[in-house]
Amino acid sequence: MKLLVICWMLLALMGAAQGQPTMPSVVSGSRAGTAQSSVEQWLLRLQEVASQGAYVGTFVLTAGNHMSSARIWHVCEGSQQIERVEALTGVRRSIFRRNDQVMTYLPESRVAIAEKRTSLGLFPNLLKRADSSIGQHYQLVSIGQDRVAGMGADVVQLVPRDGWRFGYRVWTEQTTGMVIKLQTLDARQTVLEQAAFSDLQMAQPLSWAKLSAMMDKTDGYLIKKPELVSTSADQQGWHLKADVPGFKSISCHKRLESSAGVEDGAFQWVFSDGLATVSLFIEAFDATRHMKLQHHDDFAIGATQVQTRRIGDWWLTVVGEVPQLTLQRFAQSLERKIK
Repeated sequence: MKLLVICWMLLALMGAAQGQPTMPSVVSGSRAGTAQSSVEQWLLRLQEVASQGAYVGTFVLTAGNHMSSARIWHVCEGSQQIERVEALTGVRRSIFRRNDQVMTYLPESRVAIAEKRTSLGLFPNLLKRADSSIGQHYQLVSIGQDRVAGMGADVVQLVPRDGWRFGYRVWTEQTTGMVIKLQTLDARQTVLEQAAFSDLQMAQPLSWAKLSAMMDKTDGYLIKKPELVSTSADQQGWHLKADVPGFKSISCHKRLESSAGVEDGAFQWVFSDGLATVSLFIEAFDATRHMKLQHHDDFAIGATQVQTRRIGDWWLTVVGEVPQLTLQRFAQSLERKIK
């Protein structure tokens, strides 16, 4: 589902602006406070002046040696949004999102998965928090102009101020301000992952009612509703003995087994710095499932880094679009509370 996550990141996190914001150059020294405001104001403007139009496009994600693509239909009606994403590669699937409601159709198995994704508004909500510190960890640099999918684009770069996070290069369409291309960069400026439209038609006459009806057409499908219950790391008996600079806890959920409605013991603890996210998946150690991974394992797919390790009777999987060093800091800081 990484392709869908990237799609929503472009739409919900960066936003699709009607007016093009000013692209300030990097500011340093005594103007650090101004630089922090500039980053947050630029990102908030992209989010807050959200597009009122509709578009259709083909979206391509390249991560390492992996490539995925999808066709996207997107419609806004006031402050409401609905979109349809048809996977063009891999397993056949259709994914609809109407605001925070998500429906995934798997035609080959005739299964439809209904979910509520309350975290889609993560980016603007974090920026509006009193303790937002995104400007302390990224600086904004104007790169110039380029062309993407036949459209003129302004290019900026969000440069990390430390080694705990990756950087981003962002292309926004010059007329609408819509984000049409995004690259994730490591410290050496190597492109780890790229998400971009290969073709895009703006201001299309798409029907909200038609897309909504398609989303609700579940005839012939077995509907599954995974249930996530909000919790806290403290309630689950865990804490971090050392913080990771810039990253704040934003949610913690445990999943109930859909068949019996009981807890399976696993939970997910999510952190973000406003752009990047890190998830800690904690579950009981199972020798049958985890023995092949031995004590720990580190690997990456594009910008997504993964670390796994055993902590006593528990198994930890840390996943995030951040350097391995950051995941290691989370893993080493996680500690079981003494009761």
